Amino acid sequence: MSSHSPILNSYNLHGLNLPNRVVMAPMTRSRAPVRGCPTEMMAQYYEQRASAGLIITEATNVSPASAAFELTPGIMTTEQIEGWRNITSRVHAAGGRMYMQLWHSGRVSSFALLRGEAPLSPSGVNDDLEQLQVWGQLQNGHYTRIHATPSRAMSLDEVNLTIDAFRQGAANAIAAGFDGIEVHAANGYLPHQFLSSTTNTRDDRYGGSIAKRANFLRDVLTQIGSVIAFDKVGVRISPYALYNNVRDADPDSTYDYVGAMLGEFGVAYVHAADTNGWSGAPDLTRIIARIRKVFDGTLMVNGGISIKHADTLISSGDADLVAFGRAYIANPDLVERIAKGAPLATPHSAGWYGGDSAGYIDYPFDSSTAQA
Repeated sequence: MSSHSPILNSYNLHGLNLPNRVVMAPMTRSRAPVRGCPTEMMAQYYEQRASAGLIITEATNVSPASAAFELTPGIMTTEQIEGWRNITSRVHAAGGRMYMQLWHSGRVSSFALLRGEAPLSPSGVNDDLEQLQVWGQLQNGHYTRIHATPSRAMSLDEVNLTIDAFRQGAANAIAAGFDGIEVHAANGYLPHQFLSSTTNTRDDRYGGSIAKRANFLRDVLTQIGSVIAFDKVGVRISPYALYNNVRDADPDSTYDYVGAMLGEFGVAYVHAADTNGWSGAPDLTRIIARIRKVFDGTLMVNGGISIKHADTLISSGDADLVAFGRAYIANPDLVERIAKGAPLATPHSAGWYGGDSAGYIDYPFDSSTAQA
C-alpha cells in the first residue's frame, strides 16, 4: 500500500478538516471503574491514536439507566466532564479531532448493573433475553458476558427525561471540548429499539407507524440541535444488524424513512455499521445502496472492512469515510502504517473489555512509523 491510498486523502467534514478518511470507530473498552469517570490511561489510549482523521469515543452513557457493559464511562457529572476534557485536550494537542458517541442501552442491561432497577425499554419486550449482549466484570477481575434481566416499558415521562438526557449529554460533551457528537442509534440499543416494530409496540406518539417509531430519534436530534449545530452531530445506524435482536419486520422501509429524516436534519454524517459483517454475513453493499438512495450527505461505513476494500469504497464514491475498530485496538499508528505499507498487528481479544494497560495501551508502534 502506498501513500497514494485514497483513504489517506483529506476530507472537509462541515468545516472540520480531516487530514485523512481513516476514522477510529467507537469501541467499548470498559476501563472507567470509578463512577464512570475517564482515566489517565484512557487519555493515553486516545492520544496514541490521534493521527486518525477522526476519533469517535467508546459509547458513553447519558443516563444512570444505561449500562449494557459494566465500567463504561458517562457524560453526566462534573467529574466525568473534567475527565473527558483532559482527553480532548490531549488529543487536540497531538493534532487530533474527536467526537463523543452518546449511548443509552435501554433493554440491553441487567438489574445487577443498574443498582437493582429493571432496565428501561420502549415496550417491555422480554421474550429473547438470552440474545442480549450484557457484560460485567467478576470479582476476580475477569470480564464476561452476563444474563440480561427483564426490562419494563418506559412511561411517557421517562421517554421525555431520556430524550433530555441525550440533549444534556451533547451539551456536556461540547463543554468537555469535543468537536461534535454521535448518537448511537445502532446495534439494538434504545433508539434502535424504538425504531423496531418488534421491540416497540407502543400506541402513543412513539409507537405504531414507522414515522411514529422514528419520533424518539427525531426528538432526540431536535433536542440536541438546541445545544449544538446539526453539522456537528453524527448518527450511527445498523439497518440489518442481528446483534441484540431488534428484529425489525421491514428494515428497508424503516431506513428509507430514517435516512431521509437524517438528510432533512442535515446531520454531519450517517455512520452505517455492517454489524453482521463480523459473523460472515456482510450487508455492506445493501446498506450503502439503501442509504445513498435517500441521504446525500457524508456517509461513514464500518464493519470488518480491510484497507484494500476501504480504498475501493472511497475511490468509487460509495463511502466518504471508513471507520476501523479492531485494527485500531492493535495499531495506534494505523494511518502511518497504511501510508508506509507496514503490516498491521492483530489484536488479542483478552484485553478488549475491562482490565488494565495490557491489550489497551501496550500495543507497539511499528518500528518504521515510531516517533522519537
